[in-house]
Amino acid sequence: MRRPKGIKTKKSVSKRFKITAGGKVMARHSGMRHLLSGKNSKRRRRLSKSFVLSPTDVYKIKQSLPWSH
Repeated sequence: MRRPKGIKTKKSVSKRFKITAGGKVMARHSGMRHLLSGKNSKRRRRLSKSFVLSPTDVYKIKQSLPWSH
């Protein structure tokens, strides 16, 4: 199948999300930039890990990343 020319990747989306080999979309939790001393270690540890995006948002993300799936 040939892809049409002129399709560009949304660079802001490519920096924030990753598509796994199985087609899932991974993202980072928010809230890890500043004010970390006020958050307990359990919460900081949970926020530092990536998570799988819900199926509701996956379609929009995959449309913004045409060459990754």
